Amino acid sequence: MLRWFLGGREAQGSVEKSSVLLIGEEQPKNCFTELQVLKGHFDIVRFLVQIDDFRCASAGDDGLVLVWNVETGERLQELRGHSQQITAITTFTCSHGNASHTSLITASSDRSLSLWDPDTGNRVQTISDLQSSVKCLLVLERLCVWVSGGEELCVWNKDFQLQCQRQNHSDTGISALIELPKNCMAAAMDKQIVIYKVTVSADSTVSIAEIRCLSDHQDQIRALINVNDGLFASGSHAGELILWDAVDWNILAYEHILWEESQASTQAEIRLGAPKPSEMSIQHLTTNGKLILAAVGSGLYVYSVQLKTVVAYRKVAHDSNVLHTMLLSDSELMSCSEDGSVRMWEIQDLPLPAEPATPAGFFGMWNFNRSNKQTGPPSKKVIDVPNIRALELIGDLIGHSGAVQMFVSFKEKGLVTCSTDHLLILWKNGERQSHLRSLQLFHKLEENGGL
Repeated sequence: MLRWFLGGREAQGSVEKSSVLLIGEEQPKNCFTELQVLKGHFDIVRFLVQIDDFRCASAGDDGLVLVWNVETGERLQELRGHSQQITAITTFTCSHGNASHTSLITASSDRSLSLWDPDTGNRVQTISDLQSSVKCLLVLERLCVWVSGGEELCVWNKDFQLQCQRQNHSDTGISALIELPKNCMAAAMDKQIVIYKVTVSADSTVSIAEIRCLSDHQDQIRALINVNDGLFASGSHAGELILWDAVDWNILAYEHILWEESQASTQAEIRLGAPKPSEMSIQHLTTNGKLILAAVGSGLYVYSVQLKTVVAYRKVAHDSNVLHTMLLSDSELMSCSEDGSVRMWEIQDLPLPAEPATPAGFFGMWNFNRSNKQTGPPSKKVIDVPNIRALELIGDLIGHSGAVQMFVSFKEKGLVTCSTDHLLILWKNGERQSHLRSLQLFHKLEENGGL
């Protein structure tokens, strides 16, 4: 498959000469044939968040939050106030009758929290001198409160007033938060998931209680996501993926990449074949409710929630670790990597060519039970998963010269990516943009009475 290259130091210079480049049609299934480079940050850009149908905000290590129009690429607002890197960002929507307004909440290493109005760029509220930096934020819209997680767990109301807090006992603090049914939430702390319940009394007093601690992971939890109303999933640094019941918090599915040396005679072979820890680590999980896409090392694995099995995989999808993923549909997905690329994939019905499994286990062998350790010597065998399909590369979007941290899709309006190269890139459908420009030209001709 042909690829176009804009990455690298030399090529990046050519990108900076023009804000819009026409790429070509070497990849017929890749609609992103036009790009626009968005400049404004002067350090690593780590976060993107969608504000509404046409705006997004970017944030990173320079402490800036920039608001962009994804239709025009215009920088709308520059939110200044944090003195150190942004560690978390989220949107907070408040309804007033039939109207609603979306604000931005940011956390920084300067141990402060800020509430911003993206329409005006003003900082509405700020909280300084926190005991520690906040690592994650969660908005509980049903209760009209929001939660910050780090070394301590704090619940705040819409006016930025602290309602209650709990000190954590984990050295690493809270790294991820998700909302669960019945006013509960799950917090990832090192190897554990702690379930909390938030209660709002009749006099509007808010309290929080720890009601369960899930200690089934053997290594640090790297990803925590909601799958649907009844399920959530977690992934660890050691390649464990667990599917949980969101109401009673029982394990519904469990798999662990086993790299064990069970016999001395095979130790040398296993040492050569065993992956590095980073190659087993689940860096990111995403879902559309029916499928879960797991980024494991430099590979991608598509897991069916209904079938409880991997339905497609690619052991090496990028040259480096995959940092972010997205399911575009039930058959198409997207990933970005430390290697600076953004790739589009299609799940094809053709059977995947047989690959010998690495000794003593492989992520594609999903047995979903806790006692799946091998008792005999490890052996190389073909993965035995019925109807497994292939991930075929259909688009290679290379425009960044540094690791691509994440992306946000605005559907037909385009895709926004951010990177360690301090840039954002707005990828657009070339055919759609050409059609829109033609319409604009016709309208101008009509207004001017023709040529």
